[in-house]
Amino acid sequence: MVKRVFGTVLPSMALATSLVLGLSGCSEPDQEAQVEDNTKAKPQAGEIVVYSSRKEHLVKPLFDKFTAETGIKISYITDGEGPLMARLEAEGERTPADMLITVDAGNLWQAANIGLFQPVQSEVLEASVPEKFQDSENRWFGLSVRARTIVYSTERVKPEALSTYENLSTEDWDGRLCLRTSKKVYNQSLVATLIERHGPERTEQIVKGWVDNLATDVFPNDTALMEAIVAGQCDVGVVNTYYFGRLQKDNPEIPLALFWPNQQSSGVHVNISGAGITKHAKHPAQAKQLLEWLAQGEAQAMFGGLNMEYPVNPDVPVDELVKSWGEFKADDLNVEVAGRRQVEAIKLMDRAGYR
Repeated sequence: MVKRVFGTVLPSMALATSLVLGLSGCSEPDQEAQVEDNTKAKPQAGEIVVYSSRKEHLVKPLFDKFTAETGIKISYITDGEGPLMARLEAEGERTPADMLITVDAGNLWQAANIGLFQPVQSEVLEASVPEKFQDSENRWFGLSVRARTIVYSTERVKPEALSTYENLSTEDWDGRLCLRTSKKVYNQSLVATLIERHGPERTEQIVKGWVDNLATDVFPNDTALMEAIVAGQCDVGVVNTYYFGRLQKDNPEIPLALFWPNQQSSGVHVNISGAGITKHAKHPAQAKQLLEWLAQGEAQAMFGGLNMEYPVNPDVPVDELVKSWGEFKADDLNVEVAGRRQVEAIKLMDRAGYR
């Protein structure tokens, strides 16, 4: 993969292959940054260095705002989560990175599990980030929340016909379901939480039911899935809410709507984007200051609004478009379950024929 560094550019290096690449899955084209390292410039003394799997337009406004308020400069590189974690592993103590920002608790858990983060003690973070959105050992913290929920055709489906993720495996949805590939960590995390709730045997039955109900092959991303529903290839699917928000923003009359499943049981599956301070950070104090800043106030509003996600900080208002989708009961499981059961979920999905 080619890598382009934005801001101050970091030295390039060959990326080691890693189990991380297998567990992280494939990044969606409109989510993954395509980067190219084409200069030998090094970060200046005192600058924070961030590795981010979030695209430049989702992090640069935050970094610019932080620098304007504090005077602390930030250098950053964007790439897929797998290559960034492999790079951190390969660099070891030599890494210039002070922070890793990535999406999905499964990726954050994996990064912590292979020793890429250090624990952070912070009253600010404890007060700003709910316990279920942070690592039990304080190695990473959520910064925004996204729901992975049901999307349906408003032309062919009545919302009262919908109920739960589990119900999508029944014959009611035979030939009517669309899914994104199982190789994406978002679906791995959803299945991991189902394993936590139901156990592996029942979860495998559910996933097999999904596969049996597929109207067509799985899709590489959530946007293509929703476009297939609009085109009539299928009637329902499972997507992250912000992908729906992007389509709705471009076309307010799009014949799709979100449905909040499992409201009488476990609640909607939610996940996070988040960050941790690297184990070998050269500027841990400044990195902690950035992490605390990202979890509060205007930064939280920006973090949610830039990608139509939910602020992780419950005291920060939700973006108006996101708010228009309505309130819902969220799953109360700690999101680290998504990482702890990730390997189990991948194996189960493979056995069920979910590709």
